[in-house]
Amino acid sequence: QVDLVESGGGSVQAGGSLRLSCAVSKSRLTLRGTCVGWFRQAPGKEREGVGTIDHSDGTINYADSVKGRFTVSSDVANNTLFLQMDRLKVDDTATYYCGFGRMGPCQPSTVWIVAGQGTQVSVSS
Repeated sequence: QVDLVESGGGSVQAGGSLRLSCAVSKSRLTLRGTCVGWFRQAPGKEREGVGTIDHSDGTINYADSVKGRFTVSSDVANNTLFLQMDRLKVDDTATYYCGFGRMGPCQPSTVWIVAGQGTQVSVSS
């Protein structure tokens, strides 16, 4: 059973936008009180945390590489997480994953405990 399902990836030109969604299984998981967010991995590169939401206090944190361009949000009632990506760059090309991170603190460098299968984002120049 897949608990997190990402969607919304695709190909876009540099400067464009994409909106990723992550549907979280209500029967097994909840966003309430958790640290959730997005991370990405490109071929030959290390995994990079992109942004997180701490649902215990509402704090949102971003990696410096995406700050001001990406926005993480959530719909707790519908157990859905979003990543709005604007002014995309070629360097943003990667597979993007949503996941639950370890609390204390909740930030992009968190340890990811549960994650989805990923959705591919390709940005061309």
